[in-house]
Amino acid sequence: MAKIKNLIVGCGFSGVTVARKIAEDFGEKVVVIDAREHIAGNCYDYWDGNRICVHRYGTHIFHTNLKEIWDFVSRFTKWYPYQHKVKGLIDGQLVPIPFNLNALHQLFPESISSRMELCLLEKFGFNKKVSILDLQKVKNKDLNFLAEYIYQKVFLEYTTKQWAMKLDEIDSSVLGRVPVYVSRDDRYFQDKYQGIPLEGYTKLISKILDHPNIDVRLSTPFSKSMEYERLFYTGAIDEFFDYRFGQLPYRSIKLDFIEFPFSRFQDAAVINYPCNYDFTRIGEYKWFLNNQSDKTVVSYEYPESFVLGENERYYPIIKDKNVELYNRYLDLAKDIPNIYFLGRLGDYKYYDIDKAIERVIKVFGKRKK
Repeated sequence: MAKIKNLIVGCGFSGVTVARKIAEDFGEKVVVIDAREHIAGNCYDYWDGNRICVHRYGTHIFHTNLKEIWDFVSRFTKWYPYQHKVKGLIDGQLVPIPFNLNALHQLFPESISSRMELCLLEKFGFNKKVSILDLQKVKNKDLNFLAEYIYQKVFLEYTTKQWAMKLDEIDSSVLGRVPVYVSRDDRYFQDKYQGIPLEGYTKLISKILDHPNIDVRLSTPFSKSMEYERLFYTGAIDEFFDYRFGQLPYRSIKLDFIEFPFSRFQDAAVINYPCNYDFTRIGEYKWFLNNQSDKTVVSYEYPESFVLGENERYYPIIKDKNVELYNRYLDLAKDIPNIYFLGRLGDYKYYDIDKAIERVIKVFGKRKK
């Protein structure tokens, strides 16, 4: 078998962006392989019998402030201009997540909420995102009460379910990212560009791969016996090195899909359940493209440990010892010429879609033909 000039492992956004850049910008042949039977990685979606576009691996929303990334992806799709809104069940009320001024007034009596709003505005200003850590540091009894309330009702139990760790085991940066939005903006993201590919993510990725220099081979696991000049590996870096130092830990998700015989199940595409039930959230897919049907499809999301061979890697568990383990594998990679590790599994880092694409583009900004 002839040596492959450019071998790409993985058909998610990282892998297909690499493929398109090489095929189009460098005019070179590319072979893209994936162990799964489908393209698009965890962004894979399909149209069911009710003409609802279902995301097999959980809800995905494209959002970015990076015009270069938006313009690149927009070459391959038209967009449904979807603005993502998430609600959470807090004390029996469905309120906006992240917690904002609308949630504040919905959950508290007006005499209390108005006083707290005034304190927030005086301390932080309007349209500002404030972490719970910063809120806890303010010397104000109303804001300290609010910080503790949000910590208990929005963050604590949800995070415990998500990561299955005691609070003191969770990296402090996680708590630092929990925002309170001093705003009336109910959107989950405030990015300039937001949307869902009009024909779905799978169709979008198929168009990125539609180039005469790109050869896609599915149901094809990577093998060390494959011969190539350059390898772009978006699979798990520890797996590539046969787990020499042990497995990098991840959290996974069990998705329970249910079809209901009515047109709507819930009041938003995603509803979080921080303090109720064993699942963390429910996604309803017809919201994303406003699919019209007298039935609906939802997924209940149960976080679970990643077990090799039983489920999928979703979220890297970012702790010092795990980062150190990843760096040991990265040191091994530095000794091998013409191999590039990319993507969520190759970089051991959670990426939004736009950041995964940006990472690839930056690599090719450094690489010369």
